[in-house]
Amino acid sequence: MLSTEKTTINNTQFLQETLAGLSAEPKRMFSKYFYDEVGDHIFQQIMDMEEYYLTNAEMEIMQYQASGLADAISTENEAFDLIELGAGDATKSIHLLKMLLAKNLNFKYYPIDFSEHVIDDLELNLPIKLPELEFEGLNGDYFDMLKKAAEISERKKVVLFMGANIGNMNVNEAKEFCLSLKQLLSPNDILIIGFDLKKNPHQILAAYNDRAGITRSFNLNLLSRINRELDGNFDLNAFEHYASYDPETGACKSYLISLKNQVVNIGSAAIHFSENEFILMEISQKYSLNEIDELAQSSGFQLVIYFTDQQKYFVDAVWRVG
Repeated sequence: MLSTEKTTINNTQFLQETLAGLSAEPKRMFSKYFYDEVGDHIFQQIMDMEEYYLTNAEMEIMQYQASGLADAISTENEAFDLIELGAGDATKSIHLLKMLLAKNLNFKYYPIDFSEHVIDDLELNLPIKLPELEFEGLNGDYFDMLKKAAEISERKKVVLFMGANIGNMNVNEAKEFCLSLKQLLSPNDILIIGFDLKKNPHQILAAYNDRAGITRSFNLNLLSRINRELDGNFDLNAFEHYASYDPETGACKSYLISLKNQVVNIGSAAIHFSENEFILMEISQKYSLNEIDELAQSSGFQLVIYFTDQQKYFVDAVWRVG
C-alpha cells in the first residue's frame, strides 16, 4: 500500500493537472486519471465488449506468438529486467511471462501502473498464478518508476508498452514520449510496443461509442472521481459523451459536451463551461505500418520484428535501442 505521504503527493498532482487541463483552451483531461478502482472495473467491461476488438487482437498475438516474442528479446540467454508500463491485470502479458519461465530465462518482472489498486491486485494474484515468478510491483508515473527500476538493477531492460497505450497520445506527444523513453534506456535494450492499426472507420468508431454506453460511463467516472477525491461538484447529467474518428489522421477522440452554461467547483477553484463546450477526454491514435516505422526511426529505435494478429487489426512491434 502507498504511504499517506505518497497518496497526498498523487492527489496534489491529480488536482494540479486537472485544473491545468480544465483551464486550457480547449479544455482537456489526462487519461491516466481514468484508472481508479471504479475506472479499472469499467475498463475491464470495455475490454469484454463485442465492439472492442483491440483486446482480442492483441490477446491472440500474446497467446499464439509468445514464443517468437520471447526469442526476439532473449538473445544469447542474457539476464534482463522485464518492465511493463501500464501493466493492468497482466491478462495479456501473463502469456509472455509463462513462456519466458518455460524457456528458463533469467529475468525479473517489474509491473508499473499509475493505479495503486492495480499493483495491489498483482501483488496478491501473481504469486498464485506464477509462484516461480520473481517480480516487484511499482506504483507511480511511468518514467519515475522506470528510473527506480534502473536504480534497483543494471541488467538489460526489456520494456513492455502494450494495449495501444501509445495511442493515448497524439502523434507529436507519442514521438516525445518515445524520445524520453529512449533516454532512460541503454544500447540494445528492447521496447515491445503495441499499436492499433488503421482499418474500417465504422469498426474503429464503434469501439469507442458502444451501444451499451460503457465507454460513456468510463468517461463520466473521471468526473465522479474528481467529485470524490478533489472536492468537485460536477453534475454528471449536465455532460454528454461524444466520440469521433478521422480516418485521414487516424485520430479517434472522446469528448464530454457541456449541455448548459454552468460553473463547476473543484475545491476553491471555479471552472466555467459554456453550453456545448467540450472537454477532450481521450485520444486513441491509429497508425499505419509506415507511420510506425517513421516513429521508431525518428525517436532513435531500430525495428527488430512485427507481430500481428491474423486479421491485421493490431501490431506488437519489437524495437531495439540503436
